[in-house]
Amino acid sequence: PKGLEMRKWVLSGILASEEAYLSHLEALLIPMKPLRAAATTSQPVLTISQIETIFFKVPELHVIHKDFYDALLPRVQDWSLQQCVGDLFQKLASQLGVYRAFVDNYKVAVETADKCCQANAQFAEISEVCKQQCLMFHSSLLYKPVDRVTRSTLVLHDLLKHTPSSHPDYTLLQDALRISQNFLSSINEEITPRRQSMTVMKGENRQLLRDCFMVELVEGSRKLRHVFLFTDLLLCTKLKKQTSGKAQQYDCKWFIPLADLTFHTIEDCESSPIPLVQDEEIDAMKIKIAQIKNEIQREKRTTKGSKAMERLRKKLSEQESLLLLMSPNMAFRVANRNGKGFTFLISSDYERAEWREIIREQQKKCDFSLTSLELQMLTNSCVKLQTVHTIPMTMNKEDDESPGLYGFLNVIVHSASGLTQSLNLYCSLEVDSFGYFVNKAKTRVHRDSTEPNWNEEFEIELEGSQTLRLLCYEKRCSKANKTKEDGEVTDKIVAKGQIKLDAQTLQNKDWQRTLITMNAIEVKLSMRFTSQEFSLKRMPSRKQSGVFGVKIHVVTKRERSKVPLIVRQCVEEIERRGMDEVGIYRVSGVATDIQALKAAFDSNNKDVSVVMREMDVNAIAGTLKLYFRELPEPLFTDDLYPNFAGAIGLSDSVAKESCMLNLLLSLPESNLLTFLFLLDHLKRVAENEISNKMSLHNLATVFGPTLLRPSEKDSKISISSQPICMNDSWSLQVMAQVQVLFYFLQLERIPTPDSKRQSLLFSTEVQQEQE
Repeated sequence: PKGLEMRKWVLSGILASEEAYLSHLEALLIPMKPLRAAATTSQPVLTISQIETIFFKVPELHVIHKDFYDALLPRVQDWSLQQCVGDLFQKLASQLGVYRAFVDNYKVAVETADKCCQANAQFAEISEVCKQQCLMFHSSLLYKPVDRVTRSTLVLHDLLKHTPSSHPDYTLLQDALRISQNFLSSINEEITPRRQSMTVMKGENRQLLRDCFMVELVEGSRKLRHVFLFTDLLLCTKLKKQTSGKAQQYDCKWFIPLADLTFHTIEDCESSPIPLVQDEEIDAMKIKIAQIKNEIQREKRTTKGSKAMERLRKKLSEQESLLLLMSPNMAFRVANRNGKGFTFLISSDYERAEWREIIREQQKKCDFSLTSLELQMLTNSCVKLQTVHTIPMTMNKEDDESPGLYGFLNVIVHSASGLTQSLNLYCSLEVDSFGYFVNKAKTRVHRDSTEPNWNEEFEIELEGSQTLRLLCYEKRCSKANKTKEDGEVTDKIVAKGQIKLDAQTLQNKDWQRTLITMNAIEVKLSMRFTSQEFSLKRMPSRKQSGVFGVKIHVVTKRERSKVPLIVRQCVEEIERRGMDEVGIYRVSGVATDIQALKAAFDSNNKDVSVVMREMDVNAIAGTLKLYFRELPEPLFTDDLYPNFAGAIGLSDSVAKESCMLNLLLSLPESNLLTFLFLLDHLKRVAENEISNKMSLHNLATVFGPTLLRPSEKDSKISISSQPICMNDSWSLQVMAQVQVLFYFLQLERIPTPDSKRQSLLFSTEVQQEQE
């Protein structure tokens, strides 16, 4: 039944498409009728022969599609699951011979229209009026029926996909599809050169290849632009502010013919650095957005259409617009023939590579001409041509759209195959968050291999994510081999691909094996998703003689220590050889190595320090994170967590400091001393930020959700009481956890209320029996 119901929505879409197509055909017929009437007078604008050539078969096409639309509309309106429409599509397919005649005459029709414009002032004036009304009948509208043929098979494919083989329509639709495909293949070779000549040679009818919203850097300020890439030029526009009742309009800011476009070099980029926005500022914007969304959901449950709701929506729009402007920090720079450069800021190397590829491909075959009048017309036409209609903000999503996944995604990057030569290869993972993409993880470089094996596991936090992207890079060692374009890019993208994060598939707690195919290269992945609710569950160890999953005070008492041995040994090894490791604590170690280390610590292996020396340092960092994650109760305890989350939001800095420090000193002694030991270590890691790229905020982002978590009980109460805002509440919680740890990392020292406790803080010696 769901599949049959889906047929109705597909057919509704077909009706809308037919309606638009009929309006195009009617636009062609508007000038035809008066021209035909004038042809029999003493002062004809065009001869009957010219009219019949230009408008050849257009009336017949209009009749065919009007009959089809008029027959289909009542059947969709009077819908039932067994409703049949296959006979209408079969009849439509049987009339494709009219299209054959139209296509055969198409070239002559366009040439005749152009010649008549040049030779006849009256017809040129009619043509100009049509252009100003966005009709442009003599070329682009004549092309519509040609283009319609190429779309007919897509429509039938969609309909067949949602029609069961047992349905009476199935055979009829298959027959219609067969006729359409045969017809399409017979004329496709003719259509392609026509499309290219029409869209490239005729300036006003150039083809749109791609458009999207981008942030442009203009004299140090970030500006939102809508960028259009045509077959022969790159056009940067600004969306005008809409006044009530008026349609969307664009202003042209600048354009570059593709034949003149170049990508900036490293030297050019170094002379114009990008003003960066701090991570903590971005987090503050996210917190405000999540808070406003929560307020909107509360308002929805009490009143509808209130002024309060309008104010909240306006505030949400302002914050999301600000986040959209401030979040991207990766430069995509282009220049014109005179060397004038333009800089866009984007969030993903994936998108930058896509833009470069499509521009380079088009530069091989593009031609260019553009008058100022044509530029104005082209800018005006962008409203109708655009494929991206709304700014990528969550508030522009419909209520029934998927909110994406919230929780943690574990990804194992196994191996790559299909390389034709040995490379130094590594992979990067990105996910979407708050409307833009964020780089979340990077594998180590696998050197000089055609079949690299990483088997590296990463834990990625998802904030409404719907897509996982993977990029494969060739590591460039020599300065002479560095990619010159776009400045920061020194490693070459070998392949890129993406997969949709399907909630239904990933809800299964088992590992899901998948393959990302990127041209000839294939990368094997395994994924496992843990939702918000299940990520809160902590499973105590049944083996109390180990350390993982065992309460921290039990371990320290057994070891007669103030800080668990596993924490001390991991920290010492990381400080010995991992302080300069790029992405230490962010880049995951190999999963099998982490499990081996976990087993060694759990079995009290006396040679664990020897084992660690042979391990990759990222595996040791991963083991330390895993230890804290698997504690039966988080380090900041279930009882105190709500207080920490509340205190970090205090606006008075003095009150906040007093509250935060008192809460910290209320922790059980083993928890407090372990945290202070770890805090001291993390500060030393951040001192090497220049080499390891791990700032205090980066470290807080990694460790915050591990050390601070709400209890499972409190989380269930929160979720059940506010089911609608569960995702936004989760985002707020994670951000609060990061902020709490970041706060303590920024403090120069932790004062304590009494000297006895002061003496304990920095002592990690083994306790004696009498203590």
